[in-house]
Amino acid sequence: MRFGVGCGFLRRPIRPHVANDAHSWWHPILSPARPLLFVLSYSATPVATPLVPRRVIAQNGRMQDSSAAGDAGAAATIAIAGLAALAVAMGIGRFAFTPVMPMMEADAGLTLRAAGWLAAANYLGYLLGALCAARLSFGQAVRGGLLLIAVATFAMGVTHAFALQLVLRLVAGIASAWVLVHVSAWALNGLLSLRRADAAGILYAGVGIGVAAAGLIVMATMQLRMDSDRTWQLLGGLSLLAALALWRVLRGPRAAPAPPAAEGVRSRIRWTADERRLTWCYGALGIGYIIPATYLPDMAHRFVSNPQVFGLAWPVFGATSALSTWIAARWLAQVDDRKLWAICYVFMAAGCALPALWPTFAAILGSALLVGGTYMVVTMLGLREARRAAGTEATAFIAVMTAAFAIGQIIGPLLVSAVAHLPHGFSSTLLAAAVVVMLAAISLWRSTRRA
Repeated sequence: MRFGVGCGFLRRPIRPHVANDAHSWWHPILSPARPLLFVLSYSATPVATPLVPRRVIAQNGRMQDSSAAGDAGAAATIAIAGLAALAVAMGIGRFAFTPVMPMMEADAGLTLRAAGWLAAANYLGYLLGALCAARLSFGQAVRGGLLLIAVATFAMGVTHAFALQLVLRLVAGIASAWVLVHVSAWALNGLLSLRRADAAGILYAGVGIGVAAAGLIVMATMQLRMDSDRTWQLLGGLSLLAALALWRVLRGPRAAPAPPAAEGVRSRIRWTADERRLTWCYGALGIGYIIPATYLPDMAHRFVSNPQVFGLAWPVFGATSALSTWIAARWLAQVDDRKLWAICYVFMAAGCALPALWPTFAAILGSALLVGGTYMVVTMLGLREARRAAGTEATAFIAVMTAAFAIGQIIGPLLVSAVAHLPHGFSSTLLAAAVVVMLAAISLWRSTRRA
């Protein structure tokens, strides 16, 4: 943040604040400190300021006001660009398979066991991507990742070879991890440097917005009686358009205030008991949310045949996720992060257990609300805690936590594939996920007392 002292600064062009400029809508969210900054502009003035004409002092005040508006504009650019990148990476690269899966079962004969393997391949790719993300520059990870997601998604609508589809889902998972790790580190650092940490809720709403958008697109293709191949191709084309639209914004030198990725590789994480706790608790998220997140539309399809009805489960999941991050971000200054994380896990456990204990369409929608309303809040809180615990090693530690999360979400679909043929096998995996999440909630709540 720049403060002007002396006449050289005052000779710069002054752009007075205009109430209805392009960023004015952002001020209620991102500019709570503007009155303080206006006062600080006077405190940075030398003691001899009584001799300065009031006209000049007024200009200095407007200059500082303009600087605050510029900070708000920079924060808006970071948050919106990150939102769009996460929407593509997670909404399509990671989760587009979930709403398309019932279509593939109908027109391509996909079985539940085969679907579990395709999901696991994507989550394995997410693990591999998280492990190697710190070795890439920002531009390589984000730009290259978005392009890979577009190509791999489009290719899913070109081939029916199951082995090749496994590879494509693996590639999409790798690319989505690259984007999440680097966009999270870049955006959180940028927003904190601008004192706009509350905008993190807008950033991570991108995941829910991407999920909801993908679900609505798939619902539209069902209504138009398009097959799964055309749906994959449409999603791939939209991903490419989004990547090209973000290309100039997500440039390496301009969008990488964090330390270079190579430094994150060279520096070793000095493991503490707290960092181990954070890692396993974040890994529990992978197991806890992934089974509902993968199979919600398929579960709904068992009770309702109309695609306009059962297809709602996934957009509801995404919309709840997007709204929840914004709501939680406004609480972060008042509620301890770990307590809020633990509370979210309690609701998530209920969302996992609900369809197993009460197998109805209403229970599935309830699961979409409970799991969808908590999993991205946990992601946001977990990555904030990772940055707080690791400090200068944040990028490397975020990658490790993402890897733990990826291991958890690999386990979920593989468990489903292993027990799907058994009586109540699918329900047992939901209950097991609920137990894991509750154990993590207890560990997080106890850690707040020690802190």
